[in-house]
Amino acid sequence: MIRPEIGHWFRRANGTVFEVVALDEQAGTVEIQQFDGTVDEVDLEIWPEWPLVEISAPEDWSGSVDMDPEDYKGRGSDEMPNGFHDPLAFMDKLP
Repeated sequence: MIRPEIGHWFRRANGTVFEVVALDEQAGTVEIQQFDGTVDEVDLEIWPEWPLVEISAPEDWSGSVDMDPEDYKGRGSDEMPNGFHDPLAFMDKLP
């Protein structure tokens, strides 16, 4: 059985990719956030029934985070998450 751990990414048999964002053993729940940003809660009792594969975090993890490049103004470019280095991402910002 794959145990849920906060910060770990998984893929379900149906192709859904998600990250474990919270674990409440007292309440018996696992909070997950899908790559598209949808947050859901799963009972710990159901978790072992899911056919899961643990995966590496997606290269462009920003799909699950509602952030724009402007959120990173004033920071070094090495601190920007993957996906914001694409010049096409800034086309709507051009005059």
